[in-house]
Amino acid sequence: MTKQLKPSTGIFGLATGKIQSMLSALARSAAAMGLAAVMLFPAPASAQQDWSRADGVPAFWDLQRRIEKPDTNFLRIIRFITDDNYPPFGFQTPDGALTGFNVDLARAICDELAIPCTIQARRFDTIAAAIEKGEADAALASISISPQARKTVDFTTPYYRTPARFAATRNSAPAQMRPSTLAGRTVGVVASSAHEAYLTKHFASVKPKAYPNIAALLAALKSNEVNIVFADGISLAIWLNGANSGGCCEFRDGPFTESAFFGEGAGIAVSKKNLQLRQVLNYALVRLAERGVYSDLYLKYFPVGFY
Repeated sequence: MTKQLKPSTGIFGLATGKIQSMLSALARSAAAMGLAAVMLFPAPASAQQDWSRADGVPAFWDLQRRIEKPDTNFLRIIRFITDDNYPPFGFQTPDGALTGFNVDLARAICDELAIPCTIQARRFDTIAAAIEKGEADAALASISISPQARKTVDFTTPYYRTPARFAATRNSAPAQMRPSTLAGRTVGVVASSAHEAYLTKHFASVKPKAYPNIAALLAALKSNEVNIVFADGISLAIWLNGANSGGCCEFRDGPFTESAFFGEGAGIAVSKKNLQLRQVLNYALVRLAERGVYSDLYLKYFPVGFY
């Protein structure tokens, strides 16, 4: 669940009144990404990459590789911008305070570097222009790293990726999700998504059942219309942790992370002219991972982890 450099909407797993419409909006964005991914050919399904640690927190940085702290004397302040309409990554509390995974991560970066920062909410479709015009220094807003986005901004290393995951009703599916164990089984997917394309290519013996959006897919899973679904791991994690799932279902087997289908992940966007800032932010992200701060934030916002 990342955002292309265009307007989009997110979902907040603990919300109840608006979750169906939010999930539908997310599905439209995911379907658009999936259509482009059908033309690409990743490694086979058996080549799943293990991005998670023993505690379930994804590991995106090589913590065995020591890096020196870059020069930060050129920085007097870092002006972050984010999107406040993409919960749980960025949203406003009832009293108007800006919060969310992205917001807390930006604050943690500022604390790690001991540099003053500002964090301002912007409409998502204005973020790239603000970075280009120098109105902000860095955007921490779940922006998808992609060739198209790199034409206008540069990125840090990914601070999260959106894996594909299987979810199933309890006690209804094999523990290992492999072409051989799922042969002849029906698996729900969102129509025209990267997940449908991946399943069709790498799980040829499975019978995909397509639904118009992720809200319909999850409703079908909860009602036992299908017992297994294959979808965006973040959306599934938020739903499984929320009241709407009713405790019906659970993740099965590990994440699928092939970037040709599921993207390169989300990075912090900076100006293409600001290589120094990108290096400083990359250093801060590694330090937060080393000190366990990233793990704390991940578990705070994703108690049911998407990995």
